[in-house]
Amino acid sequence: MQVRRPLAAALAAGSLLLAGCAGDDLAEDPAEDDSTPAATAGGPVSISGQNFPEATLVASMYEQLLEDAGYDPTVRLVDSRSVYIETFPGDVDVVPEYVGGIVNELNARKLGDKAEPFTAGDGDELAEEGADLLEEQGITLLDVSEATDTNAFFVTQEYAEENGVTKLSDLEGESVTLAAAPDCEGRLDCEGGLVDEYGIDVTKVLPLGFASDQTYQSVLDGESQLGLTSTTDGTLESQGLVVLEDDKQIQPAQNLVPAVSTDFLEEHPDVEEVLNALMAALTTENLTELNGRVAVDREKPEDVARDFLEQEGLL
Repeated sequence: MQVRRPLAAALAAGSLLLAGCAGDDLAEDPAEDDSTPAATAGGPVSISGQNFPEATLVASMYEQLLEDAGYDPTVRLVDSRSVYIETFPGDVDVVPEYVGGIVNELNARKLGDKAEPFTAGDGDELAEEGADLLEEQGITLLDVSEATDTNAFFVTQEYAEENGVTKLSDLEGESVTLAAAPDCEGRLDCEGGLVDEYGIDVTKVLPLGFASDQTYQSVLDGESQLGLTSTTDGTLESQGLVVLEDDKQIQPAQNLVPAVSTDFLEEHPDVEEVLNALMAALTTENLTELNGRVAVDREKPEDVARDFLEQEGLL
């Protein structure tokens, strides 16, 4: 990560007009460097991220805020972080991210899937731990929000009661099928951690999505015993599903944070103020409420996003 510091002073807005007699030479400033790009506001901006309800909601907030600031945003959401990280930075300029997610993704890409994960419980600490990885990738993290959302694993209320299960360690030695995101297998904060840290026999991972309708239904139908969601999932109780406690704490801090191409940010420094204001407004509580409006009340993510931004005075 590059922790944000004040950017260099803005380039001069125009040339000085030098008064003098006709025929006087205008001296060139030897310090002038025409190759340095001027900082600008507006223009095209590419936003990517993961395609699950919360990420869709937050991406819509980014899109609306940047459009209001004079940008022309395009949004492309994909199944997993491993897809968009291939072109970020590059084809992708801005991503609504989670601190632990992006730091550990870069760590695994550098050292392999079995790389020891960063597990600091505080988002700012975790961002500092991953600073070198982020700098190497050319990514800058802006302000870390107090809103946090970690992976969580759920079962049906009936399964929990029949088997006396309230925490993940209660499943030690049990054989389960896991419905989860396509990139869950082998990850130490997902299938890998369930096997290695909890001693759960995960016989199969069904790649049905993160907090998706297909994942919920697989568990409800008994096809899977365990499903992957998030701690801000506002739909579980209404479906008769319950989260199991992560009592061995295999999840890293997952505070929301804007991840921005360092080069793009240097050319468009105003993006920092726009997105940091959103991070200051988000909390775990209001994020959970907003998620419920999308997933339970079936409101459109873009409508919920705009309502929130207007209430907070950001639009």
